[in-house]
Amino acid sequence: MVKVVIADRMGKGQNVAKGVEAAGGEAYVVPGMGADMRLGDEMKKHEADFGISFCGSGGAGAITAKNKYGYSERHSMRSVQEGITAIEDGIQALGFGFMDKEELGTKLVEAYNRVHS
Repeated sequence: MVKVVIADRMGKGQNVAKGVEAAGGEAYVVPGMGADMRLGDEMKKHEADFGISFCGSGGAGAITAKNKYGYSERHSMRSVQEGITAIEDGIQALGFGFMDKEELGTKLVEAYNRVHS
């Protein structure tokens, strides 16, 4: 089962989590304001396959996860397709602008399963 950490600057991410779970993955939503900055910590704690960070710029959490733990990262993404491409490229920490959409979680887990089958 794919483990995904979702960390949103505003404490959201529940819709993406629904999409992750609908695709058969296990979602961990980091609670509280500023959660994006704890993406790497939570990925390590839960031994996640990948993590998703949301903030205005789309980068802070993913870049922090790379700097602190060495996770590969891609940031400033603004579409589902960019996320799919990142998963296909083996990226572990994905940084998006605010995009709490169920479709994103579903498509990323489907892409991960396709790449790692």
